[in-house]
Order: sequence, then structure tokens, then C-alpha cells
Amino acid sequence: MAYAGERPWHGLGQQVNANASLEEWLDQAHMQWSYNESVAQFTNGSLHEYPDFKVLYRSDNNQPLSVVSNRYKVVQPKQIVEFFRSLVEKEGFKIETLGSLKEGRRIWALANTNIENDVLGSDRLKAYLLLITSCDGSLATTAKFVSTRVVCWNTQAIALNHETGSAVKVRHNTVFNPQAVKEEMGLIGAKAFDHFLGNMRSLTKVTMTQNDAKGIVASLLPVSAGGEKDVSESKAFRKIMGLFNGEAKGAHLPGVAGTAWGLLNAVTEYTDHHVRSRSQENRFDSSMFGVGANMKEAAESTLLALA
Repeated sequence: MAYAGERPWHGLGQQVNANASLEEWLDQAHMQWSYNESVAQFTNGSLHEYPDFKVLYRSDNNQPLSVVSNRYKVVQPKQIVEFFRSLVEKEGFKIETLGSLKEGRRIWALANTNIENDVLGSDRLKAYLLLITSCDGSLATTAKFVSTRVVCWNTQAIALNHETGSAVKVRHNTVFNPQAVKEEMGLIGAKAFDHFLGNMRSLTKVTMTQNDAKGIVASLLPVSAGGEKDVSESKAFRKIMGLFNGEAKGAHLPGVAGTAWGLLNAVTEYTDHHVRSRSQENRFDSSMFGVGANMKEAAESTLLALA
């Protein structure tokens, strides 16, 4: 991974010049490679081809990454970067991170849209555009807007509209058309961000009692397999409630303490920074694209229903 500006909260990657060219971004992120493919083969004493499937592997080290249908359309690292070229040159976007996960099975880029505003007082949110894809069928090529809270770098997806939902997705049986994706999004970042900002401001007006907060947190956490342990006794529950009750970064800012906005940030800080994980890479993957992202979305939906 490569990044511009301050070191990311997850500590991954190496810094590049903020004015680096898109080609330099690929170099610094060590992503000057491509997905190559070969017909799948098997052996039962002699070698046979299985033409309905293909193996995808990295061109730089021949690392096999996945076995997929021969209809699977990959999106190359260079295409991820090229998606942002017109946005950087004409719209003033700035790529801030570019990288790969799971040995290259997932690749993404995140660009600052230069859209930002305060929820209340100096509690500032910035809007980013995220583009991610996979080569193993685990994730469609996905474009979505993401909000980052400056005081703590918590992240939250920004919904585009009621019809599209939170993202534009292109399945891998379809050729990726970057212009079509931009048109579908409508480059409505400013409009989507304003709507999101209005929702977050409404959460600052919703008072949360301890019992209210405990009930919502308990509903967000998974029940243990046997169901024998009360969720409220889990470390995750205690940590989120501790964050809600003043331990979170930015807890001192206006409109945070004892509000739905404060509880949402307790959940996002937990998923982004505190949840147990085997590595920072896994935590980052979860918070942006996996279980953590789903928990944040559920928390937002639940709390907005109270606003």
C-alpha cells in the first residue's frame, strides 16, 4: 500500500509525494503487475484441461490467486488507477491510498473528493471516493463514497440514493466500464455528502440513555454459538459502551456525549481501531469491506430510525 499525507490509522503502507503521478502511485504501492490467466488443469495419471475454468495468477511472482469461471472478467491494478485519472485532472480529486490485500486478491484506491464540512462545532467530516475489486469472486467491483471523521479517522459509508443504495457494483461476468460507473454514480458526491451530513446532524439531537445504548449495542453484536453467554458480558460490548461513555476520541466535542451521534462513533471507533484481529490488514479489510462495515451500516440505520 502507498499513501499520501499523514500515516493512516492502521499503520500500513509507505508514503508518497502528494503530487505523484498515477504511474508513480502504482510503483510506490508495488502494483506494477497484472492478473494473468491460464486454463485450469487436473491430473489423474495424465494431465487434462478443464476449459470451463481458469487460474488467475500474478504476473510478477506467479502467485496463484484463484480459480474462477472462464466468464470471469478481471479488473487490473492499472484500471483501478485509471478510473481516477479524469477525476484527478478535471475534478480536483486526490488519491490518498492505493493498495492490495490478501496477496493481491483485492485491490483498491481511495481518493479525497475535497468535499468536507462540520457536523457540529469543529467536528469535521471529509468525503472520499473508494473503488475496490477482487479477483477471487469475493467482491464485485465496487465504487462508493466514504466519510472520514477527522478527529479519530473513523470511517462510514455514504449512501448514494434510495435506488442505488450505498454503492455502485459491477459483477465480474460484466466488463468493467469506468465511464458507466461514473455516470451511474452521477458524480453526486456533494449531494450525497450533504444528505449524509444532515443525517449525522440529526443524530446529535437524539438523546441516548444508558439503557437505550445498551439495547442497541447488544442488538449489533453476534450471539455466541451456544447462546450461553450474555452479549452484555462480552469484551466488545464493554468496549463500545466505554467508548460511548467518554473514552472515544472526540467524545468531548459538542453534540457527542449522550447522543446517537456519540453512539455511532463509539461503534465505528470500535470496528476501525479496537476490534480483535489477527493483523492490521484484516482489521482494515473488515472495517472497510467486511463484518465491520456491515456493523457500522446496521448501527447507522438503527440510530437514524430514532431521529
